[in-house]
Amino acid sequence: MNKDIAILKVEGLTVYQGSYLAVRDVSFELLPGTDTAIVGPNGAGKSTLVKAVLDLIPRSAGMIEILGRPIARLGRLRHLLGYMPQNFIFDRSFPISVSELVGLGWEKEAKKGDLFFSRLWRQDHEKSAAVEEALRRTDAYHLQYQAIGTLSGGQLKRVLLAYCLVMRRKLLVLDEAFAGVDVQGSADFYALLNELKREEGWTVLQVSHDIDMVNRHCDRVLCLNQSIVCTGKPEIALSPQNLLATYGPGFSRYQHQH
Repeated sequence: MNKDIAILKVEGLTVYQGSYLAVRDVSFELLPGTDTAIVGPNGAGKSTLVKAVLDLIPRSAGMIEILGRPIARLGRLRHLLGYMPQNFIFDRSFPISVSELVGLGWEKEAKKGDLFFSRLWRQDHEKSAAVEEALRRTDAYHLQYQAIGTLSGGQLKRVLLAYCLVMRRKLLVLDEAFAGVDVQGSADFYALLNELKREEGWTVLQVSHDIDMVNRHCDRVLCLNQSIVCTGKPEIALSPQNLLATYGPGFSRYQHQH
């Protein structure tokens, strides 16, 4: 893909939550292979923004294009998007294994001319191989037969990443992917994410509260408080002046010690 063609383009995005203006006139674009973080205080509209970008909630105004197409006309290209929500809410008693959950992320069209039973066998074989490979690459293969309701927070994050990995993706959207994971777990997950991003050529858009990790690992930062306060490389966007303008007085930046 041409490196100058945006994977995601957003222009004038405005979103209301009821009568509350959650996101106002936001515009930005993501180039292939970049890792962009959205930072800002609680209630700034970060999660609302990424949900609107993925067309999961309605927008009041604005244009969204993914892979050069309006989001509403993305069609089968939607499988090129991966999404990890902040809270993966499910019934922990539901009897589904890790491998079954990851397999739900696999979708492939049959080749024309395939006989019915040949197609079924081929698809099942390819799916099983893809699930196994995704779990191995996320260090979650040993969990394949485990019920998802028994997973720890960190284990579940890796399994959800395997779900995104089981099919080829172009854009990976993470909404507070490290919520509920301790500092070391977050660092390990970031290392894994960076490795997979390089190997897969993912473009990443992530919401994060961890300014230190964003500064270390992301290419670009959007500082958001309903509208974009500033944007740029981490060393520019995360300057004390810009953080003060985004978060307001009293913001304290925590530095990891490892």
